[in-house]
Amino acid sequence: MLRKFGLVFIVLAAFLAPLGWAVGMHVADGAKATDWRTARRDSTGLAPDPATTPEAVIHVYAARAFRWRGAFGVHTWISAKAQGAPAYTRFEVVGWGVSRGQDAVRVATGIPDGYWYGNAPTLIREVRGGAEVDALIARLREAADGYPYRHEYRVWPGPNSNTFIAYLGRAVPELSLDLPPTAIGKDYLPGGALAASAPSGSGFQLSLAGLLGLTLAVEEGVEVNLLGLSLGVDLSPPALKLPGIGRLGWPE
Repeated sequence: MLRKFGLVFIVLAAFLAPLGWAVGMHVADGAKATDWRTARRDSTGLAPDPATTPEAVIHVYAARAFRWRGAFGVHTWISAKAQGAPAYTRFEVVGWGVSRGQDAVRVATGIPDGYWYGNAPTLIREVRGGAEVDALIARLREAADGYPYRHEYRVWPGPNSNTFIAYLGRAVPELSLDLPPTAIGKDYLPGGALAASAPSGSGFQLSLAGLLGLTLAVEEGVEVNLLGLSLGVDLSPPALKLPGIGRLGWPE
C-alpha cells in the first residue's frame, strides 16, 4: 500500500511541480496584457514579407494564451501563403462568439505572426517550396472545412484551438507537426476516438477524452497526458516536456 501511495505521489509531483512553477512565474509577470481591446496584435516580423517572397510558405505558431490561461498553455495557429500570393491566410479556432452562433473555425486573410493579445509567438514549424507546398495548403483548407467541431469550443479539455491544429496536422502529416506539450487540447481526439495517429504523423496516440493518454512518435517522443497536461521526453533532439513550462532541452 505504501509503495503504491509513493508511486502516485511521485507521478502527481512530476505533473504539479512544473505546473506550479509556471503559474508562479505567470503571476509574478505583471506586465502581461489584461485588456483584450488594448493588447498587442501587430506583427512580430517572423513571417517573410509576401512582397519579396514569391515561394509558398507554411508557418505554425504557438503563443501563450490570454490572461490566466497563459499560465497553463498556448494558443496555436497556422499561417500560409501560396506561390505569388499577396497575403497570408490564418487557420485557427477561437472561442469568442461561438455562444452567439459564430463559427469557431476562422480561415481568413490576416497578420500571420502577430502577438496573441500581448504574447509574442514562437515559430514551431516552417515549410517552404513551390507547387508541392501549394498542394499542402489546399489540403489544409479541405481539412479545415471538414473539422467536426466548427460550432463547438471548450477551453478544457477540448475541443479548442489546439485540437484544431492537431487535427490539421494529422490530415497533412507532411508538416511533421510537433505541438508543444503546453498545447492543451491537442490530445482531444475527434469523434470520441480512443486511438489516432500522432499530430506529426510519425507515430500514434491513445487518449480518453483528452484526459488520459499516451503518445509515442518519432517527432513527439514519449508523452503522457493526465487531465490535459503533458509530461514527456523528446529523444531527437533530447529534451524534457513539462506541464506549464513546455520544452526544456536542445532546440529543435
